[in-house]
Amino acid sequence: MDFKTLIQKKRDGFALTKEEIEYFAFSAADETAKDYHLAAMLMAIFFNSLNEDETLWLTDAMARSGDMADLSGVEGVKGDKHSTGGVGDKTTLIVAPVVASCGVKMAKMSGRGLGHTGGTVDKLEAIPGFRTSLETNEFTDIVNKCGLCVAGQSGKLCPADKKLYGLRDVTATVDNMPLIASSIMSKKLAGGADCIVLDVKCGSGAFMKDKESATELAAKMVEIGKGAGRKIAALITDMDTPLGKNIGNSLEVAEAVETLRGNGPEDLTEVSLLLCAKLLELAGKGTFDECRELAKSKLDDGSALKKLAEMVGLQGGDAQYIYDTDLFPKAEFSRNVIAEETGYISAMNTEGVGSVCVALGAGRKRKEDSIDPSAGIILEKKTGDYVEKGEILAVLYCNDEVFLDEAEKQYRQSLSFSQTKPDTVSLLLGIVE
Repeated sequence: MDFKTLIQKKRDGFALTKEEIEYFAFSAADETAKDYHLAAMLMAIFFNSLNEDETLWLTDAMARSGDMADLSGVEGVKGDKHSTGGVGDKTTLIVAPVVASCGVKMAKMSGRGLGHTGGTVDKLEAIPGFRTSLETNEFTDIVNKCGLCVAGQSGKLCPADKKLYGLRDVTATVDNMPLIASSIMSKKLAGGADCIVLDVKCGSGAFMKDKESATELAAKMVEIGKGAGRKIAALITDMDTPLGKNIGNSLEVAEAVETLRGNGPEDLTEVSLLLCAKLLELAGKGTFDECRELAKSKLDDGSALKKLAEMVGLQGGDAQYIYDTDLFPKAEFSRNVIAEETGYISAMNTEGVGSVCVALGAGRKRKEDSIDPSAGIILEKKTGDYVEKGEILAVLYCNDEVFLDEAEKQYRQSLSFSQTKPDTVSLLLGIVE
């Protein structure tokens, strides 16, 4: 098959066949295609897009381009949850143990953070000894023993997506809905779950800035999942304000633990319960409302917290850090950001707040960057809160004092104030199923 001919075909607006799509994906995976061929094809797709069949075929081909998780050794219904990324989003640490304690197996592969969005793997690795790199047999054994396992993605998982995403990043072809949807869903299909709930973030701290684009992405991914025979739904949730109060790896683990104790922030608790309810509904545990109550009961009786501690122990981590989060090392330096005016916080540039966290050492600008698990921010005031001059807006934490001045400046620039209270925005903006 001639790559130049395929590029011309898509450049001229024609649909590709399944065989042509597979040739494109598999050539990317085994690196037999030249980067300039792949880049040209991505640009042709960027301008002429992919139809429904092409998108499904590309997703399936990328999923099959490397290892496919074999969950046949895991008993019962297998669930998975994916977020498109946000600031303060530690819902996996809550949803996975809650759903597992309700009898649905959570065999989950998660990624690391990059840029202003945090990664579940980084948060869990803040726990001393916790291992996210597991062999397949060990991964399966842990799921069967305690009902859940959260591991890092295998280097052999979806190599076609890894190659194409790297090229999209440097050729300005990231912002294409079929390519975004197929990238996310190829990893979900390769993960092998029966039921998938997607948390599509929408707002200033998300990749999708408005409801229309978030809904379009959600619909594309649900369409792909259904085409692949999975039970799937997407919740569109607000990310115009960071989720919860804590941003930063060990800080977020501590807040997730408080939520599992029933003492978490209202917004984080509610979004987590909504995701649990939808995933449990897909798994056949009852109606949405019944499943929400079931999930809430697992917070109230402590079984979800116990489930998280069990998983941590099985993956080599010190489970005492779950029962006593004060054990986490504290950052050497901190600074209170003091309000310089009185009024309501009318808006937060949530991506800007996430970037402040990166500047403090809690995130990565490049994949090879190391992170400081104790660095981060605790938000004392958020959008809609009334603030008196002199009150604490946030507390910044880091282990290099030189970071604090610039971080404080950036944080202040991320806030807007008003003398009138802003309208309340719903946490749940829509459901696609």
